[in-house]
Amino acid sequence: MHASRFLGMCVRTCGLAALVLGLGACGRGITSTPGEAPNLERWVADVRARPAPPLEPLPVMQQFETFEYAAQDMRDPFSDAWRNPEGGAGLRPDPNRPKQPLEQFPLDSLDMVGTIGQGPGLLALVMAPDKVTHRVRPGTYMGQNDGRVVGVYEDRVELVELVPDGAGGWLERPASIALEDQ
Repeated sequence: MHASRFLGMCVRTCGLAALVLGLGACGRGITSTPGEAPNLERWVADVRARPAPPLEPLPVMQQFETFEYAAQDMRDPFSDAWRNPEGGAGLRPDPNRPKQPLEQFPLDSLDMVGTIGQGPGLLALVMAPDKVTHRVRPGTYMGQNDGRVVGVYEDRVELVELVPDGAGGWLERPASIALEDQ
């Protein structure tokens, strides 16, 4: 038993000696003697001593053609004089007309679901997004662009909307709602 104890002590001592030697070897690269620069400091000094690379030349500025504005005698596009030559006459929505229930919904959100009657007394059944079905006949208004119904047919409702023309006036635009295929 004495020999195994001695052997265990030798192994521990050798392991401790190897650890001390290994740590000592790692520290050699970090410490330096006075007056001698470590590798990193030497590399930084070498990079700083190199000459700077030449700068690229500045781009050449292009000469642009000058343009002289010569439209002083033409109509001013920002004046209101040219927008409505009739002096207020023409198409426009009636602000005094009471709004009808289907005018609060966009036209593309309304669905034609059927018809009632026949011939000139034909009425269309139009369902609004709130799932309420309304009876529609010629002269009824629907949609958010002052759309007036001009015709009710078995498969569609035709109407005319008033839309701004972008120049202060109004244009009539045809539109329709088709019967939904179930």
